[in-house]
Amino acid sequence: MQNALAGVGSAIQLSRNSHGQVVNALGRAIVSGEFAVGGLLPGDVELAQRFQVSRTVLREAMKTLTAKGLVVPKARIGTRVTDKAFWNLFDADILTWHFDVGVSEEFLLHLYDIRLAFEPAAAALAAERATQDEIDELDRLAESLGDEGHSVETLAFADLRFHLALAAASRNPFMRTLGGLIKAALMGAFRMSSLPPEKGRGNDVRVSHLAIVEAIRARDPAAARLTMEKVIQVGRQRAQATHRGESV
Repeated sequence: MQNALAGVGSAIQLSRNSHGQVVNALGRAIVSGEFAVGGLLPGDVELAQRFQVSRTVLREAMKTLTAKGLVVPKARIGTRVTDKAFWNLFDADILTWHFDVGVSEEFLLHLYDIRLAFEPAAAALAAERATQDEIDELDRLAESLGDEGHSVETLAFADLRFHLALAAASRNPFMRTLGGLIKAALMGAFRMSSLPPEKGRGNDVRVSHLAIVEAIRARDPAAARLTMEKVIQVGRQRAQATHRGESV
């Protein structure tokens, strides 16, 4: 019985892995324009052979892509790639695929526009609602940004942990759902540069994020909003400069 259950578990895991691989491959291909907006995807038989998966796995992958707004199935016609206006750009996978295939400066700036619209509001809510334990954790995460020896990658992950914790501390479930967008923005900006952070940058980031924490600790929503706006504006300027190949 245990062997049988183990076999079933392995089959389910393999199916999930295959499903994810198909979704990622087709998602990137659609975002990159390999499958053009308005065009039809190859038929099920061709796609099943291409990815070496069952028709069942392929159908589930199509359901996932449909839920993300990338495709729409048409009876007796096929699966058509939708107009970009229907794509769910708040979806973390879609944002990641954009960075995978390369984003325009316009797309990057639009992403920071959304961060500016939501994250300062999350900081203001945290100033009103965060528990003492949450504030202490934000303080710890902000301090960790100044650790010596940060690479671009480790600094990006430390920054991500802070911003996700702050979204949670807002105690607004809608803010928490923006975690995927925040993650894609921060990690996407990191992936555009392989250069180590310049001397002193980690401490600068630490100081700016500690200012957010102090405003939250003081229960000052206006100051929390303003300090978060400043942090995102600096990040926007760095990401834009990196995209242009300028020193940051």
